[in-house]
Amino acid sequence: MLVKKTSKNQITLPKEILKSFPSAEYFEVKTEGDRIVLIPVKVVPSSLTIEKIRNKIKEARLKEEDIKEAIRWARKSSK
Repeated sequence: MLVKKTSKNQITLPKEILKSFPSAEYFEVKTEGDRIVLIPVKVVPSSLTIEKIRNKIKEARLKEEDIKEAIRWARKSSK
């Protein structure tokens, strides 16, 4: 699909493309060679502080090794 950059350096994403990402409001933008890549991101409210995260971990009775294993899994899955 062809899109045009406006004089204010803006583009409009076609509806057909956005149908694949119905809940996305924000996108990370990066370049890969001669391409522009948009990656949908989820914005986390500022009220979700590290202390609240620690409390949730404590309530769930997660151990340090559980968290390390989850991080290893997530990193392996994202490759």
